[in-house]
Amino acid sequence: MSTNNTYLAVFIGDASGSRRAAWDALPEDQRRAKEREGVTAWKAWVEKHAGDIVSMGGPLGKTKKVSPQGIADISNHLGAFTVVRADSHEAAARLFDKHPHFSIFPGDSVEVMPVMPIPGG
Repeated sequence: MSTNNTYLAVFIGDASGSRRAAWDALPEDQRRAKEREGVTAWKAWVEKHAGDIVSMGGPLGKTKKVSPQGIADISNHLGAFTVVRADSHEAAARLFDKHPHFSIFPGDSVEVMPVMPIPGG
């Protein structure tokens, strides 16, 4: 994958945060309706930005931390990822403005960062 104008977008959410608690407190029928609305909006976002998406990525599962101390189960706020291409960091970030992850679903934010070339590569 070329790193030119390539950006990693990480979808952030706190499973124990207030936005998630409010989502979980919704009556089942209201939550299901919001889920359908969110899926429809997310699909529309993908269609609108299909030419910008390098890798759709996907949801992230349980996390294992590997360190000098060994391997351990941990939790974090990383929920999903997507890789996009844009003319600038600002333009890449703007792709996620009002994204359904946080405008409909209870996600907190999308963090966008450039993918840098491997040093000496």
